[in-house]
Amino acid sequence: MRKNAVSSALALGLLGVLAACGARAFDATKSISITTREDGSGTKSAFMDLIGLKGQSDILNVIVATGTAAVMQEVGGNPYALAYDSLGYVTSKVKKLQVDGVEVTTANIQSGAYALSRPLSVIYSTATVSASPLATSYLRFLASSDAQSIISDSGYVSVNGAATAYTAEGSLAGTLGVSGSTSLQPLMILLAARYETFQTHATVEISGGGTGTGYTNAENGVSTFGMISAEFEATKAPDCVSSVVAKDGIAVIVNPANPLTSISLGDLKNLFDNTESDSTKITTWSQLIGA
Repeated sequence: MRKNAVSSALALGLLGVLAACGARAFDATKSISITTREDGSGTKSAFMDLIGLKGQSDILNVIVATGTAAVMQEVGGNPYALAYDSLGYVTSKVKKLQVDGVEVTTANIQSGAYALSRPLSVIYSTATVSASPLATSYLRFLASSDAQSIISDSGYVSVNGAATAYTAEGSLAGTLGVSGSTSLQPLMILLAARYETFQTHATVEISGGGTGTGYTNAENGVSTFGMISAEFEATKAPDCVSSVVAKDGIAVIVNPANPLTSISLGDLKNLFDNTESDSTKITTWSQLIGA
């Protein structure tokens, strides 16, 4: 018994040392490693617009991550990284920061309390969809209560509280193509799978490529629907209209080792602004966390 007690005491002491070392492991004097999405990303476009830097080019030495998975990998493996990404895609390998003291939650996005939110939409040619009973059916499904349940359960925000159940049409058959935003892609895969349980002779093929691809493919008829993850800009697809599938928050994320818990919109703008002067630019973690 005494041996076990000694072993337990040693184990607890070791855990205490490790915990203390872990607490000291983050060096706030280190530079902030800014990570952004690639040009053409709807998430990037929406984020830069929301922090007041719409259309601005990247800051010097920024890390560009192509796709949401690459963002998660960079931030999860780099203690000094800071990035942003779709809330619906954020994993437990990173930590979400509050923005101006407000947590990025479904309730706060729905109420408008959380500042960084944007629509996730499909765009399409009305002529193409009206000529296709299958495409028209899929739009009805996306607005149904069946789809809204999946949207809510997946961490996104439903935009149709008065939705009704989808009614299957057994005679429909064929293939629909949906391409574009990688932020909307995981949710659309779930929605397509559910739709196919209603329309057993239909196939919905989902592919990514980013919001820019969604615009191009829908406008040029490469896919029936294009997925975009920012406000619809009609000039990018003059022959298309948009339909909001869900709302999504853009989470500001850091590595779990980072002690920072909240950041202001003003500081975010400073970090991503390529016109900020050297004398006022935030460059190290100590400027956000405190020395």
